[in-house]
Amino acid sequence: MINKPIECCLIAVSILLLSCSQLKEKDPLKEKLTKLQYDVTQNCSTEPPFQNEFWDNKEDGIYLDIVSGKPLFCSIHKYDSGTGWPSFYDIIDEESVKESDDYETGYKRIELKSTSSNSHLGHLFNDGPNPTGRRYCINSASLKFVKYDDLDSEGLGEYKKLFDKK
Repeated sequence: MINKPIECCLIAVSILLLSCSQLKEKDPLKEKLTKLQYDVTQNCSTEPPFQNEFWDNKEDGIYLDIVSGKPLFCSIHKYDSGTGWPSFYDIIDEESVKESDDYETGYKRIELKSTSSNSHLGHLFNDGPNPTGRRYCINSASLKFVKYDDLDSEGLGEYKKLFDKK
């Protein structure tokens, strides 16, 4: 004879597991982002050095959080760190990025996440150039680039003032 309460529990657990897996599959970010962008921003992955979209981009413009669209970095602060990832010595707004300790590699690093989307961006190191001595080492896959000439049409005209310091 089948024990009805156990059978009902097993059915309920099966339905719950199926529902959870379907929710995971329906993550709207999976439709918005490429697999690499999703892995980097949502699973804290790292893209390959020298094989990413912006490591050698030298155009003037603003780098946005790929998920939220929030401005993070300006090209006037970008420099060639020799690492193969986009590197910046400063950030547009300190409040747009949160820092946390990361021991994944066996030693302490400072992980950077966007405050607006909680997306993984990269890491912060204290070996950058003057005037800050900081190196924001960022995954291209976590960024969207808007060229200087497109800032007005993208609603980002207010950021043109950053280039006056150039």
